[in-house]
Amino acid sequence: MRYTLENSILKVELDSFGAEIKSVFSKTTDREYLWNGDKKYWGRTSPVLFPFVGGLQNKEYHYNGKTYPMGQHGFARDMEHSLLNQDNTSIWFELLSNEETLAKYPFPFSLQIGYELNENSVNVLWKVKNTGGSPMYFSIGAHPAFLCPIHGEADKSGYRLYFRGLKEVRHHGNDGDLGLALDEDLILPLEDCRAVITPEFFDRCTYMIEGNQTNEVGIEDPNGNRYVTVYFDTPLFAIWSPEGKNAPFLCIEPWYGRCDRIDFHGQLQEREYENRLEAGETFERSYRMEFH
Repeated sequence: MRYTLENSILKVELDSFGAEIKSVFSKTTDREYLWNGDKKYWGRTSPVLFPFVGGLQNKEYHYNGKTYPMGQHGFARDMEHSLLNQDNTSIWFELLSNEETLAKYPFPFSLQIGYELNENSVNVLWKVKNTGGSPMYFSIGAHPAFLCPIHGEADKSGYRLYFRGLKEVRHHGNDGDLGLALDEDLILPLEDCRAVITPEFFDRCTYMIEGNQTNEVGIEDPNGNRYVTVYFDTPLFAIWSPEGKNAPFLCIEPWYGRCDRIDFHGQLQEREYENRLEAGETFERSYRMEFH
């Protein structure tokens, strides 16, 4: 079911399926900011990644002597979420563990996803509660896709990514077939904290950026006008657009978790960036998207 949040600046549409934000429309500029989910390139707009971020070795994981199959980015994005509450400027959804989830992910949980509209910003809030009696292991991440180009140009060439406070970006690529993290360290040089997008910029890989290198990433048009900024406090984040497709959008993805490294063959609790939540505890995090 679709829901709407609205103020004098923005109109935001959300879907209870996946608790996914589907549209951010500016009343002041008469412009849409989010990708429309055209399956020609990518059929989603801003899925929530839970309880895994990225791909798994052989599309499975191992825990307590059992092997569980799991697709990329977990299952929350492909499930109906219940509406908890809504007012004029905020909305909360909830996904509870059930027989279906426990068969492939053996942890009882409550996942609550909230959206708050504040002037020209959308705050996204996550609450993960361990409702079971033993430790729970999980990842959670965001995957919002922003239109780029935004002024009707033929492609993204000349647009810029802004990385606050950085002279270069150190990142890992991923294996395009398996979706796993490669060991090599790659360097993206910046000029005045910015990288200019070229036609081949997204041909090779997802940019997985670890180590808390920055907490602010923006997109600017070829004239240097910033039209979206994402603020976060995550251990890593990703920049992605479909490889080699010249897709008219790009994603800025704050992550608490990551795909398996290409040589990883350990247990669930040994995965890099995996979060551990004790019985009865709640994990609360957020990030913010600001539209200019």
